[in-house]
Amino acid sequence: MPYLELKKVQCKDCYLCLRECPVKAISFADHRSQIIEDRCILCGRCMHICPQDAKLVHTDLDKVRSMLSSGKKLIASVAPSFIPNLGLTNFEPLRQALKAVGFAEAEETARGAEWVTHEYARILKSGTMKNFITTACPSACRLVQEYFPQALPYLAQVASPMVAHARLLHAEHPDAEVVFIGPCLAKRREAAECGEIAAVLTFDELASLGLTYSQTDAPNEVEASPDAASDHAPDAVCKAKGYPVTDGIIKSFPQLPAGYHYMSVDGPKRAMEVLENIDNYEGVFIEINICPGGCINGPFSHLPKGGTTVAKLQMQQYQSRGIHSYPTIGPDEEAPVDFSYEFPRVLNRSRKATDKEIEEVLRRTGKVAPEDELNCGACGYRSCRGKAWAVLNGYADIEMCLPYMRKKAESMAYDIVHNSPEGILLVDGELNVVDANITAMEMLDIPGISQDFKPRPLKDFMPPLDFYLAYSQQKNMEVHKQFIVSTKRYVDITICYMKDQNLLFGQMKDVTEEVNYEKRLDRMRDETIETTDEVIMKQMRVAQEIASLLGETTAETKVALLNLKKILRQESAKKEE
Repeated sequence: MPYLELKKVQCKDCYLCLRECPVKAISFADHRSQIIEDRCILCGRCMHICPQDAKLVHTDLDKVRSMLSSGKKLIASVAPSFIPNLGLTNFEPLRQALKAVGFAEAEETARGAEWVTHEYARILKSGTMKNFITTACPSACRLVQEYFPQALPYLAQVASPMVAHARLLHAEHPDAEVVFIGPCLAKRREAAECGEIAAVLTFDELASLGLTYSQTDAPNEVEASPDAASDHAPDAVCKAKGYPVTDGIIKSFPQLPAGYHYMSVDGPKRAMEVLENIDNYEGVFIEINICPGGCINGPFSHLPKGGTTVAKLQMQQYQSRGIHSYPTIGPDEEAPVDFSYEFPRVLNRSRKATDKEIEEVLRRTGKVAPEDELNCGACGYRSCRGKAWAVLNGYADIEMCLPYMRKKAESMAYDIVHNSPEGILLVDGELNVVDANITAMEMLDIPGISQDFKPRPLKDFMPPLDFYLAYSQQKNMEVHKQFIVSTKRYVDITICYMKDQNLLFGQMKDVTEEVNYEKRLDRMRDETIETTDEVIMKQMRVAQEIASLLGETTAETKVALLNLKKILRQESAKKEE
């Protein structure tokens, strides 16, 4: 089961966790992040940096509840960082609260830490190690094992305080199981790998067990219950209780062994820098903490107001109370159990990539020369080549390159705009044309090339009144059949005011052919009307001429008939006579 997972619903194209991850143990598929379990050092930084709280941590709460309800004998090993995390000044209230919910006993992990320091001192006195790396941090150990194998020979082969304490408890209580309580995520993997710890809880999870406790400012040992009194009383104070803070290991030595220079580093960046150059050092004792400030600033820590500085001060005050009451381990005292621990080389499934493969991926994102490799880090990787390696391993999508995608989007937008069959231009508040595509430049007879457009006054190419009105009134406008004198074209213009950019966007459609067609129709209509009028006039004249001719013929016929009638009457009269 993975220790850290992702809530898929809430993660989307952010890359913030990848940028924060010191070992790039996060992959992206379908625009969502996934933890690469075999690369993760479980530092927990991605949990805190995630703005969507999309990281899901698995818990041992149910397992602990089950063991408690079954009557299993459980002993709690509590990290000293409980002081700033729970707001206590001594261990006894917490110890009693743990016993109240079913734990057989509770002790501070510092008891194991003192023996770890004792083992460090024994090895240092041998003078056999060129450099000496110490850490109580399983994330730091994993970092060495997996990513800096050249530093493995210098890593002290001594168990962590958690494991050392568990071994002491198992030796004293063979029938008990040990539950570790602390602020660390990586302890869960360490517990699973070492086999000494039954479960790991965080300080947050204690409330889910129903713990209640009240603060007491009484001296630790005086207030401890009688059954807690022993040479290794659970609340006894020792220098090893400073392990959770930076320099804690170094300051836990009663006297620093000679022959080494002592230094501590915290934070993944500084730790990686030291490990990268470990072979360049000689006679250096290095204490490493992955969490800045130490374990008091662990993934599940709740720092007091004032941050790590106040937390460190509280730890120092806790150490100083009754500091001499704890029986110090003698310099030659023999260890009651074996505290050695092996840290083998850890391999992951990631593969190396050849230069040719890297260059091929870079070429696919338009990076064909060294100057094209911006190494901006927007994708989460420290370099373009690092991202190319991730693409080859299936950890990253090629589209995660922000400059590439922006250039691609701009190129597509440019192609769409500048190759549009309609004219497009941008006009500023001073009525200057600040950009125009090829079509617009042809429509308006603007000289030059669109790729190197120089702002020009709009009035030099067309009447600016409608653009002025659109800008001054901050509204969209439609202009129909605007005549462009220089090109003798007619255009319809849609003018849009872009508030965010404070610009005018003009989209022009050439309607010259439509206008000319309408003019031809108008001429044809006028010619038809004129022709019709002429035809009508001609028809009228013909009608009139016909009428005139008909009139003359009728008159002549009438005269002839009257004459004929007169002659006939005259002839008839003669016959009667």
